[in-house]
Amino acid sequence: MKFFKISALLILGASTLNAQTQLPIEPVFQKTYQQETRSMDGKPGKKYWQNTSDYNLKVNFNPVSRLLNGKVDVVYTNNSPDTLKTIWFKLYPNLYKKGVPRKARFAESDLGEGVTIERLAANGRGISDFNIDGTNMTVNVPAVIPGKTIKFSITYNYTLNKGSHMRTGQVDEGSHFVAYFFPRIAVYDDVNGWNKYPYTGAEEFYNDFDNFNAEVTVPGGYGVWATGDLKNASDVFQKDIVSRIASAEKNDAVVDVIADKDLADKKVTQAKAFNTFKFEAKNVTDFVFALSDHYLWKSSSLIVDSATKRRTRVDAVFNPKHKDYYEVVNFARKTVEAMSYKFPKWPYPYNHETVFDGLDQMEYPMMVNDNPVDKREDAITLTDHEIFHTMFPFYMGINETKYGWMDEGWATIGEWLISPMIDSTIVDEYGIQPTASSSGGKDDSPIMTLTPDLKGSGSFTNSYPKPGLAYLFVKDYLGDELFIKALHNYIKNWNGKHPMPYDFFYSMNEGSGKDLNWFWKPWFFEGGVVDMAIKSADKTDSGYAIVIENKGTKALPIDLLLTFEDGSSMQNHSTIGAWEKGNNTFTVDIKTAKKLTKIVMGNPHTPDKVKSDNTFSVH
Repeated sequence: MKFFKISALLILGASTLNAQTQLPIEPVFQKTYQQETRSMDGKPGKKYWQNTSDYNLKVNFNPVSRLLNGKVDVVYTNNSPDTLKTIWFKLYPNLYKKGVPRKARFAESDLGEGVTIERLAANGRGISDFNIDGTNMTVNVPAVIPGKTIKFSITYNYTLNKGSHMRTGQVDEGSHFVAYFFPRIAVYDDVNGWNKYPYTGAEEFYNDFDNFNAEVTVPGGYGVWATGDLKNASDVFQKDIVSRIASAEKNDAVVDVIADKDLADKKVTQAKAFNTFKFEAKNVTDFVFALSDHYLWKSSSLIVDSATKRRTRVDAVFNPKHKDYYEVVNFARKTVEAMSYKFPKWPYPYNHETVFDGLDQMEYPMMVNDNPVDKREDAITLTDHEIFHTMFPFYMGINETKYGWMDEGWATIGEWLISPMIDSTIVDEYGIQPTASSSGGKDDSPIMTLTPDLKGSGSFTNSYPKPGLAYLFVKDYLGDELFIKALHNYIKNWNGKHPMPYDFFYSMNEGSGKDLNWFWKPWFFEGGVVDMAIKSADKTDSGYAIVIENKGTKALPIDLLLTFEDGSSMQNHSTIGAWEKGNNTFTVDIKTAKKLTKIVMGNPHTPDKVKSDNTFSVH
């Protein structure tokens, strides 16, 4: 991969911890240290900056024709040290425009004309000097010098996709999930400048932290759910619905905000030809909305911060035909509780979280678009995985487009840890076997490979299980208390900002007080097989010396099940610390007076490519 060409790398010390192992760093990141926007202790540098916008969105959506007419007024603040003469916008709905390059496969019948810009003005003056190239739009403007703002007004329209649902689109005849629906200003950061990557349907997103005021107008009978707080519930919902929402926000019990009878009696929304739902969301990376004229709504809330007694409302909004969804509000509530008090043990940062019954498995700020599933276990793992994304990439403004592992890896370990808290019978092995079987193969590449450059199975393993396993193994090595301390250091350093990979590595090093580069380097910067073997088991004066060989460079925990001649057994665990000194063999000393007959090595969360050498008979 181009990232790993020697000529493109500078070798730097890892942090202020006098690291013995050094991480290879691209010049683009070295530049941020020289400019003092980032620092090698993991904290934002004293000259760190990021740009931001205030959006006023007004949308009229016709659920029959799927035509969306919108007006965006946005004030963009240039906090960078650079004068900006061209502003880049993202037109994500153009993924469905005819002729636009994409990695996703869509039916020809689902392709349309994309976004039509009816009028574009900057600081009150109409602009015709703009260019649309797929999902990117560039606008030439009068110079926006550091510290100044520019106001855009954009009137536009497009038709929401009916089929080929990719994170957004029609769900059924009366339900729609509408994401990425407005022209938004791209990220301009201290690492790469403008985010020029086109949206192809494969890689995910990278957005600034912005403030949103949104008005969504839909025909009467349709409820709307969205990012942010609904500011005019009494104007759009009937009195009983408003009362139940208020009750749910104050109580632990599940409230049926919209029940079957409400739908049958048509007593959900105000009896108007059109209702305008007004929402407000501050300091978030995106804004989405969903609507339906026949969904049920279950809601509950819980205290997420024991110090302030702040509550978060948790919603499940779903088609009554989907029986698995009747429990989703409980799974969602338990996920928010576990995140607040168990892992990552950080008070849930937003006022509400809505799981909407859709056609995808995708996260958004305060919203989830989740398809119905057949198995209860799948409903649990899907719910907690997507809600865990609240922390990564939304609370932490991660560049998912380039570094998908920085959010998907966390959602994966979140799923592994929280699912058994909801149902103790679950042993979630999501992605473990693919990680093992593909390791060392043609699609196996270092985790640090840019997400758009990943191929084949690596597109999955590099983003989900491989980083998830790395986090899990470091957690085991540090112990829960120290790991949470290190993770909290990372969160405190970078929430509401844009962390990059080295910011994570260095924050964890500093937060734990340990040099973890001996682990980060082979796990994140190198490829290679994950495979261990039992080499020998020799009798000693005090028991047995069992020699384990690591056939690759990545540190793995060692779990042994030992069976003795009398039929008894015991388990032995060694953390990744077994390989900290760079050794490729490790001796496990077992103290016992019993005769050992059999050794089996393995753990559901330890990938091992060749398992035939994981069983050893002792003679």
